Amino acid sequence: MHIREITLSSSICLIVAALTLAQDGAPTAPLPDPLVMADGSRVTTAAQWRNKRRPELLELFTREMYGVAPPRSPQMKFVVFDKGTLALGGKAIRKQVTILLKGDPNGPKFDLLIYIPKAAKGKVPAILGMNFYGNQAVTDDPDIRVTPNRAGSLPGKNEARGGNAAQWPVEAMLDHGYALATFYRCDVDPDTKDGFAKSLKAFYPELQNRPDNFSTIGEWAWAFSRAMDYLETDHAIDARHVGIFGWSRLGKAALWAGANDQRFAAVISNESGAGGAKQFHRGIAENITRLNTSFPQWYDENFRKYNDRDKTLPFDQHEMIALIAPRAVYVASAEQDANADPEGEFASAKAASPVFELLGKKGLQADHWPAVNQPVIGDISYHVRNGPHDVRPYDWEQYLIFLDKHLRGK
Repeated sequence: MHIREITLSSSICLIVAALTLAQDGAPTAPLPDPLVMADGSRVTTAAQWRNKRRPELLELFTREMYGVAPPRSPQMKFVVFDKGTLALGGKAIRKQVTILLKGDPNGPKFDLLIYIPKAAKGKVPAILGMNFYGNQAVTDDPDIRVTPNRAGSLPGKNEARGGNAAQWPVEAMLDHGYALATFYRCDVDPDTKDGFAKSLKAFYPELQNRPDNFSTIGEWAWAFSRAMDYLETDHAIDARHVGIFGWSRLGKAALWAGANDQRFAAVISNESGAGGAKQFHRGIAENITRLNTSFPQWYDENFRKYNDRDKTLPFDQHEMIALIAPRAVYVASAEQDANADPEGEFASAKAASPVFELLGKKGLQADHWPAVNQPVIGDISYHVRNGPHDVRPYDWEQYLIFLDKHLRGK
């Protein structure tokens, strides 16, 4: 891989971002430079990034925001209870796996649903995504195990079989030659302020009651990696070419998973907003105080000291996106999703570009926030589509083009 010098345009972008005023007119602290180390020295080589700056940033985000996660247990086991059943009208082979995180059926665990293209010859690349409403909601397949863990007190229409299928175009994924692997967020954590006892975190008490505690976003990201542990053992899956996907709060987790786990070849963040792709320094839309007040379980205790400090935060989300480099990343927004600050999501992707360029990749190939429904697809990809906070067919059309480029070389 040839090391490319940081382009003048990218450097100018960072300078302009550093001097930008927030929407309310208050001055913003200079945007932290991902290529300046804690001691003030500048990163000029790929080796410096890999060996010093990347570990330094990863430790910073772990300590100050996402919290410490446990290591993979040597006792972890995979129970394949659906070993390969013809499904979806003969288009797919279905597998279902229970991941026993400590090897104990009564201990922490979650189910992974997998569809593999029936027509595939040899190993196939895969899309690994976390779903909002249960594995049974992804398609109307009658044989998917129904989760006992509900997002609410009563089943809703989205939790019915196929109730969330509109966000998961499984047949299109299969037609493009991808396997889909997915698991349910509430099988990992109920995602409530008082849900600790029902979360997987409860099985790791040593990681609580500390300022860098194991958080819910950290827990979801960690679960992505444990699902990847299984995919590496499945002879139908090309584990070198797995892309991960998350929407909204799950997009926050997908980005952090990609930052931590370099086995993921591509990362897709669909409208992840604050604490995901959004740039805090802009001081626009959802802020740190609201995150920590409305969703105190999402981030660690240390992150609370930054309440009302969005514009002076000593780090920001472009540096977390930079941790994914040189692997491909797609940040997507929705025009009506004002709470996520779509332009701020673009700003983070753009500000991560110098790291990608240092590592021989191209930065985001757009100098200005693009028009609606005008995707920019490359090593860093971005689009803002019309409509509200959602996952729409348009989003997946772009993601499949992106994945074809980076996982299939098309």
